[in-house]
Amino acid sequence: MTTRSTSPAALDAQHARPSVTIPAIPPTDVPRRLAALRTAMTADLKQQWRELVGTEPPPFSRPHLQSRLAYRIQELAYGGLRPETGARLEALGEQLDGGNAVLRRIRRDDRPVAGTQLIREWRGVEHTVTVLAEGFEWDGRPYQSLSAIARAITRAITRAITRAITGTRWHGWTFFGLRGRRGLA
Repeated sequence: MTTRSTSPAALDAQHARPSVTIPAIPPTDVPRRLAALRTAMTADLKQQWRELVGTEPPPFSRPHLQSRLAYRIQELAYGGLRPETGARLEALGEQLDGGNAVLRRIRRDDRPVAGTQLIREWRGVEHTVTVLAEGFEWDGRPYQSLSAIARAITRAITRAITRAITGTRWHGWTFFGLRGRRGLA
């Protein structure tokens, strides 16, 4: 039995191959195949992509390939979304962005959910920042950015040392381990 569907993995693909036969995956193989994704080399992941999606793999990171392949393996074993579900999701997306694919890709708010506590130990002192609907709170005071909090923390503990020795001025998202504004840890 062969299966062909439009999955997130297939939608990410760069170059489609015409009429590729994609093998079905027995449900009993799913746990083993998902576990193997964790240790597979990137070249192996790309080869699995070609076999399971039928296109050239996108130039994305290894974790992205792993998550999309995990979805695809389960999709081929258990079945994908029902056509009605896909149509409903598409309609909901169009309600949100008017059918504009560019707007659909833009994430409006990459801030952690209000109420989230970010905890960072720095120089032996644990600091807790609470994410608010409009900003952040640290040490009982509101701040507009994590960078402002990072500067306040570094000043409070080593006012002159950080600047005098390293000249470092911390980026707040990096200081709290959020890896910049695009890739939340």
